[in-house]
Amino acid sequence: MSEVFGVNPGDAGAVTLLVVVVLLILTGRLIPRRTHEDALADRDNWRQAFLESESARKVEHEQVEELLELAKLGGHILTALPRPGQADEEEVTADARMDPAPRTRR
Repeated sequence: MSEVFGVNPGDAGAVTLLVVVVLLILTGRLIPRRTHEDALADRDNWRQAFLESESARKVEHEQVEELLELAKLGGHILTALPRPGQADEEEVTADARMDPAPRTRR
């Protein structure tokens, strides 16, 4: 037989095999089947949750785009409305008030 790490596997006894298995378990290279199946199920659960989250995010993104378009339209409509007390030819300044009534009351 061929040698593995300088040791002939045929010469290794049951104790050597047991030591190798224990070392593999302690280093985490050999795990029980149940642990492996749990890890796979957990992975699948996370994948499903991610896909559901992404589909919900996509729907939310589409709704936000629609609402943004409506808000832009509303903004354009409000800026296009004429302001009371001002002619169309006059320039509107920043200190122009919508309410022409005086601010102070006696």
